[in-house]
Amino acid sequence: MFPSLAHRPWHAFCRVSMQNRAPLSQRSPRLPQLCHGWQSAGVHSMWFSLPDCRVASLGLGKVQYYSTSGSSKDDPPKPASGDAPSAEQILSAASIPVPTAPTPQGLTKTETIQVKVRAVLKKREYGAKYTINNFITAVRAMNEFCLKPSDLEQLRKIRRRSPHDDTEAFTVFLRSDVEAKALEVWGSHEALAREKNVRKEVEREYQETDIFRNQQLLKEYKDFWGNTKPRSGPRATFLEGPGKVVMVAICINGLNFIFKLLAWVYTGSASMFSEAIHSLADTCNQALLALGISQSVRNPDAGHPYGFSNMRYIASLISGVGIFMMGAGLSWYHGIMGLLHPQPMESLLWAYCILAGSLVSEGATLLVAINEIKRSARIHGVSFHEYVMQSRDPSTNVVLLEDAAAVLGVIMAASCMGLTSLTGNPYYDSLGSLGVGTLLGGVSAFLIYTNTEALLGRSIQPDRVQKLTEFLENDPAVRAIHDVKATDLGLSKVRFKAEVDFDGRVVTRSYLEKQDIDLILNEIQLVKTPEELESFMLKHGENIIDTLGAEVDRLEKELKQRNPEVRHVDLEIL
Repeated sequence: MFPSLAHRPWHAFCRVSMQNRAPLSQRSPRLPQLCHGWQSAGVHSMWFSLPDCRVASLGLGKVQYYSTSGSSKDDPPKPASGDAPSAEQILSAASIPVPTAPTPQGLTKTETIQVKVRAVLKKREYGAKYTINNFITAVRAMNEFCLKPSDLEQLRKIRRRSPHDDTEAFTVFLRSDVEAKALEVWGSHEALAREKNVRKEVEREYQETDIFRNQQLLKEYKDFWGNTKPRSGPRATFLEGPGKVVMVAICINGLNFIFKLLAWVYTGSASMFSEAIHSLADTCNQALLALGISQSVRNPDAGHPYGFSNMRYIASLISGVGIFMMGAGLSWYHGIMGLLHPQPMESLLWAYCILAGSLVSEGATLLVAINEIKRSARIHGVSFHEYVMQSRDPSTNVVLLEDAAAVLGVIMAASCMGLTSLTGNPYYDSLGSLGVGTLLGGVSAFLIYTNTEALLGRSIQPDRVQKLTEFLENDPAVRAIHDVKATDLGLSKVRFKAEVDFDGRVVTRSYLEKQDIDLILNEIQLVKTPEELESFMLKHGENIIDTLGAEVDRLEKELKQRNPEVRHVDLEIL
């Protein structure tokens, strides 16, 4: 009430203001206001006479005490006599003298002193490990607390929104209930820790004793783990798309290698040897691509939550390195040796026939790869050149480039062999081997570069990022989008992440539209104390937060439906 009250033993504060004031000429000096307290401690009424000569009667004042103490001793201070303090005691404590002279006659206006208070809830301190309201799934409860399904049947069950797209809700338990049940079952924290160590040791021994059987069981478990996500249907990996292109290339290049190798043995041509090595390198690399394709379609597991789609890029990268080492390296080596130690060649008739057959077969494989890339580029709405340069399908890209290099290599080898046949100079044949090696080196460098860029996690095109951003910004619940990151995961799969500034008014209105407004109004009218206000706000505040989570789920679902290439969406609330 007055500054000196701050020094009272009970640390009480109040704010005093005058009402029903007289005209300006008759007003008494304004009493000073005081700061606000933390916690309500009760309301007390008292009668006292005002120290103003204009007051002819007594005023009724209400004083509400506020204490900064966090203990239960928040009641107003009590005098030694047990009665409420008098006005003279309060005013004397404020260092304001109480006049004893009689009040002037003729002044009958009564001024009432009222206290205006500001209620502030007590601040709560949460510990470093505040887990009273935490939820836990049944699987975690059984794994972390060594419980059985029967132990969880009697616990409180709570239905919450599911984090998976294929289920709307799932059951969770309060962590405090699970911990209490674990202590009831095991007796103490030490006994629970011992049981967990025993189970870990048994599991480790089991894995070491029968590793092959466990690998099979683990594979079956990973396949079964797909029940929380849409399970894939029967796969035809090598009957369509890139798998079909790779298998056709393996068969044709394998036959070409055999025929070219026989032709080299018969003629001794350096260019024919380079072509045989080229076909062998293509066959091995495409077998590696087939392995990458088969691995890339595996279901995600706990160790690889985003799947194995990058296996195609890894296989293509290794293939590019293999082309450089086997194809380009051996071709250069054989060409250099032919220049240093030229050897006469036998009849080249069979070599020409084999090269012609290789040209036809490699050309057929090249057409298959070109048609597949055109089809995929048309589906994704990009040009043929963009599809190849962006390495959207690394397996088909490798087949395309390898077969294109094979066709050019056959033409180059046939030309050099023809010059050697016409001039009788074996150096042309060696130069042909060097040319084939250089061609393979260029192809391998391109494959290494494009697949390395893809594995580094490059961003998608700016126009596609703008399209995704505009979709979110046009939603009424979104105010702004920040820190957008759209990463290409490979095989036309995109991971989208953004910081979203939500409009709290729209979210709250979305919550209120699903509520009974009359019921909420009745609840508001029943709120009389700070504790009741806190309970009301906590109840609806938690529901509004749940509504905000539902809005995030809705945006993620709609974003995936409108953009099928977006497989993973992370919207973070700003």
